[in-house]
Amino acid sequence: MNYFNYRNDELYAEDVPLRVLAKKYGTPLYVYSSATLVRHIEAYEKAFNGVPHLTCFAVKANSNLSVLSLLTRNGAGADVVSGGELFRALKAGVPAKKIVYAGVGKTEEEIAYALKSGILMFNIESDDELQAINRVAGRMKKKAPIALRVNPDIDAGTHPYITTGLKKYKFGIPRELALEFYRTARKLRNVEVVGIHKHIGSQITEVRPFADALERVLLLVDELNDNGVHIRYLDMGGGLGIPYDRTKTPVPGDLAKAVLPLIKGRGLTLVLEPGRSIVGNAGVFLTKTLYVKEGPAKIFAIVDGGMNDLMRPTLYNAYHEIQHVKRTRRARVVTDVVGPICETGDFLALGRDISQVRQGDLLAVMSAGAYGFSMSSNYNSRPRAAEVMVKGSRHFLIRERETWQGIVRGEKLYGELV
Repeated sequence: MNYFNYRNDELYAEDVPLRVLAKKYGTPLYVYSSATLVRHIEAYEKAFNGVPHLTCFAVKANSNLSVLSLLTRNGAGADVVSGGELFRALKAGVPAKKIVYAGVGKTEEEIAYALKSGILMFNIESDDELQAINRVAGRMKKKAPIALRVNPDIDAGTHPYITTGLKKYKFGIPRELALEFYRTARKLRNVEVVGIHKHIGSQITEVRPFADALERVLLLVDELNDNGVHIRYLDMGGGLGIPYDRTKTPVPGDLAKAVLPLIKGRGLTLVLEPGRSIVGNAGVFLTKTLYVKEGPAKIFAIVDGGMNDLMRPTLYNAYHEIQHVKRTRRARVVTDVVGPICETGDFLALGRDISQVRQGDLLAVMSAGAYGFSMSSNYNSRPRAAEVMVKGSRHFLIRERETWQGIVRGEKLYGELV
């Protein structure tokens, strides 16, 4: 459930008309509902309340400091994949002992920063990475807490670009090599084995793949116990999908019912890494129609928000529902909603059956809270959008719109080359 609804044919975020926000802050604009964010993190906390657990929000999904701070105040930790994300999480008030650090390409500088900060654990992806962490920890006279990311070779049935649990992808250690990897880790002086990790992908719309992958990992946990390696943290990753097209998808309670019986009585602390399922439906992307262009084959609604602002439709051919901010009774017309970027791939929707769009219309791209702003760029030298948080009848600017001057900040201009 989210708090974006029509009242008298006008689309609201909680108790604020989106029209008002567009007028005050301009477009394109990201708008988040604080009530939706809180509702979604509470859904995880309620579903897994019966077992020791830690819900580490996947910062990659939405890294705005206000979003992170709100989730942290409601019990969340953080799953980070870079030094920058770790910096953001700490700045937003996430306790270091509630932060897990994943990702295949950690630099030694980032490893040192994480060790100095005192994070809960590193999720290790390769032997080279393990050796690097041991080396850096030795220089710092610290013991690095680690978990091994095991690749369970499970097809999560999602888009290939966001599938991570198969052997052919770059993530994790193959299941058949994991025991030897743990043996190697135990011999290193500057690491401490504390956990095991798996993550099979994103936007997964069934709970069965989660349970199947967990069963395979638990077999390894038993094998490790038999070999004297005792695991404290079982990090089962994230990836629960959301209903972009109003199709029914599992909720955290469904996930808990599928996986909790598998870990009952094992004495493990469960680590969850949800991202999209918390922030996806908590945000919308507002954009204004600049022009309507009727060609011989298609009708184009050209809007001021493009692929640099919201990459998902272009990158994944992803579907986002598009609604008029002011609901209209106009005839429905098949329309391409496209942006101003100089790329044929710059679109928010293709061949969409939508009420006729006219110049000046405000459109809301729904379910845009995850992997929206966090994947945005300055392509075509376009300033990135502003972000706003709504709480009841109040609204707060949580990121200023970039300026032309801002996008060249840090660049150097030389009058002539010598």
